[in-house]
Amino acid sequence: MDMQTLLMPFTFGFMQNAFLISIIVSVPTALLSCFLVMKGWALMGDAVSHAVLPGIVLAYILGLPLIIGAFAAGMTCALATGYLSNNSRVKQDTVMGVVFSGMFGVGIVLYVSVETNAHLDHILFGNMLGVDVSELWTAGIVSVGVGLMLVLKWKDWLLHSFDPAQAQASGLWVNWLHYGLLAALSLTIVATLSAAGLILAIGLLIAPGAIAFLLVRKFSTMLWVSVLVCMISMLLGTYASFFLDSAPAPTIILILTTVFITAFVRRQILARRMSMRRVGES
Repeated sequence: MDMQTLLMPFTFGFMQNAFLISIIVSVPTALLSCFLVMKGWALMGDAVSHAVLPGIVLAYILGLPLIIGAFAAGMTCALATGYLSNNSRVKQDTVMGVVFSGMFGVGIVLYVSVETNAHLDHILFGNMLGVDVSELWTAGIVSVGVGLMLVLKWKDWLLHSFDPAQAQASGLWVNWLHYGLLAALSLTIVATLSAAGLILAIGLLIAPGAIAFLLVRKFSTMLWVSVLVCMISMLLGTYASFFLDSAPAPTIILILTTVFITAFVRRQILARRMSMRRVGES
């Protein structure tokens, strides 16, 4: 292909918006994924991403901004999960599975019971090529807010992720950290609705942090590596989808999965070499 063909995606307005939303949402999702991976909250991101559907439908019925309904539903799911897991013998992952599947079912029932011009496929799988200016502003504001909150207080959230008891003994506001992280998670999922949709948002909230965890050893380095991996993968997936005639969001997730497998294989090879070297030295 010649240079003109290679640069063709950048000449279309809808592709320019897709590249821009990719850059915007890659920052909060990647940063948040590091804390979710370290805290073992991968299923929490999955639960909240599915649970926002009834909030979106209710907001549409009531004539409210969809972001308000999505955030309210996401926080309801997170708070309900925390309450049930703390006040029952059922483990948290089981509670999350019940809560998010129940709320997702309610969302589907509400969606099919009302007449709407919104396409369910766009809600579930995203519509990056149809992003408008208002959605770019919403995602940008959320990205800046969540990004600053995580970067400025990353040491506090890291301590809370590893040892909540030590965090409380150190004088940190553990409850604020806990629910602040849940609020950041809900807001980030709202910001990614246009880009990845409800189902594929979970990939953006787990894969970058998991990849960075396999590549580096310091958490501070893990933060910026995850952002770099997520941003490059999103831009590359959006670019490749233009020539493959595929949807951008699944293409992005496929690239992230490939990078994760490559990082995992690399980590295994390095671990085996280290083990063989120790055996040889002994």
